[in-house]
Amino acid sequence: MAEIFLALVHHPVVDRNGRIITSAITSLDLHDLARSSRTYGVRAFYVVHPVPEQREFARSVLDHWRIGYGRSFDSRRVEALDLIEVVAGLDEAVAAAERATGRRPEIVHTSAREARGMSFAAMRERMAEEDAAPVLILLGTGFGLAPAAREQADLALEAIRGVGDYNHLSVRAAASIILDRLRGR
Repeated sequence: MAEIFLALVHHPVVDRNGRIITSAITSLDLHDLARSSRTYGVRAFYVVHPVPEQREFARSVLDHWRIGYGRSFDSRRVEALDLIEVVAGLDEAVAAAERATGRRPEIVHTSAREARGMSFAAMRERMAEEDAAPVLILLGTGFGLAPAAREQADLALEAIRGVGDYNHLSVRAAASIILDRLRGR
């Protein structure tokens, strides 16, 4: 099975009006996405943010749990948080995944708005092929990935659909569903 990497992208993303923005890192995203990543065997989870102060915020949260009081409070959480690497840009995440595996990852973008894309079943089959490339799944914050981020991807996954017209899952919930559909038993 192909190795999976996640990238939580904070720039370039769009706001509700489609304007390109940079969103803020939240500690909830770090914790929940790391736990989902650990549960589904993700090799590394990249937190992508161009602003140094935001990267430092993420590192301070991680340090609290990795080496601070949090480690003695809940040492199991460290197993998940150790998957996180904080990087300045998407290119840095791609390079890190390539260094980890010796192969350039296939970059896959996700979107709640775009219904077209490779089905989860087809992606799962593709990842099960004998010589499958590692996969880097891009998750957009805010109201999703900006066109510039989507254009860096090799392919898109289909959108997650519920039972009605409402489709505004948190990135944490969407990531868990995606990982379960690609790696769940």
